[in-house]
Amino acid sequence: MRVSYLLALAGCLAASAARAEGVVTEDHMIKSSTPGIELFVRNKHLAALPAPSADRTLLFIHGATYPAETSFDLAVEGKSIMDMFAEAGFDVFLVDVRGYGRSTRPAEMDQPAQDNPPVATSDQAGADLGSAVDYVLGLRNIAKLNLMGWSWGTSITGRYTAGHNDKIERLVLYAPAWTFEPPVDPPKDKLPAYRLVEKENAKKRWYMGVAEDQREALVPPGVFDRWWDATLATDPVGSKMNPPKLRAPNGVFAEFTQFWRAGKPFYDPAEIKVPTLLIHAEWDADLPSYMAHKVFAQLTHAPYKRLVELGQGTHTIIMEKNRKQFFDEVLSFLSEKDPIALK
Repeated sequence: MRVSYLLALAGCLAASAARAEGVVTEDHMIKSSTPGIELFVRNKHLAALPAPSADRTLLFIHGATYPAETSFDLAVEGKSIMDMFAEAGFDVFLVDVRGYGRSTRPAEMDQPAQDNPPVATSDQAGADLGSAVDYVLGLRNIAKLNLMGWSWGTSITGRYTAGHNDKIERLVLYAPAWTFEPPVDPPKDKLPAYRLVEKENAKKRWYMGVAEDQREALVPPGVFDRWWDATLATDPVGSKMNPPKLRAPNGVFAEFTQFWRAGKPFYDPAEIKVPTLLIHAEWDADLPSYMAHKVFAQLTHAPYKRLVELGQGTHTIIMEKNRKQFFDEVLSFLSEKDPIALK
């Protein structure tokens, strides 16, 4: 009871400080491990930033199709999820890997998609994540940070953490990917370098698995259109097509075809040795609940772990009516004192 009270009090104090001091936004373009490829990193923090620390630094990475900036930092009814963490006293960062958002698009994305194999592979995305981690650690002169991945990003962050436990304070896996049941046969045609996503298909995917009578109340008015417009604006080529489309790298599908859909893990959760939160929404039809349970069962070396299932939400709950529940659960996990140390 007292711990919950102190956490609530700390949250109120942080929110009050944020209103008084404001939140600062800083955008950076950083070098990747590949010459000519730069990565977009955004940072938000209170104007009076406390001394940097591992437990109050958070880096977020996106999923398979859309950049982190236009979802994690899209204001919904006045605030984005990124704003919420900054107001709570976190030094919060996001990164878009190559081919996404404002990060450099590989040259293959300016050529016909069928002329090249998938770009922005999981290995490349993992290297880009590593570049962002090292950049933040160096910028703040800290040894560790908190890491959150969404969807495909859970595959990238899971694998990265398994190989770099020394750089991660705590790990959050939002809508974790795992092996499909039953396995799916690989496509007969070769995967192109990238794919084109249209607005109506994006909307259908968002509402997939949601009952018709629940859809109207799920997403606050105007949010989907504003999100789509912001996302499309990051693609200078696709946005000029008729009709406008978003170019999305297919490296993710190379991983899913070779591993998850084939019933083979891309990484071993048992190699993750940091506290880990898995958070999932009940209406997520992209990566259903059973996947989160499978990952949870294999986190055998995490000092402690938690699995949270949120009601009335989809794969994109961070922009839906229950986004505050998502924020509260992640904030609680990242802010609480180490229960192992308290024993």
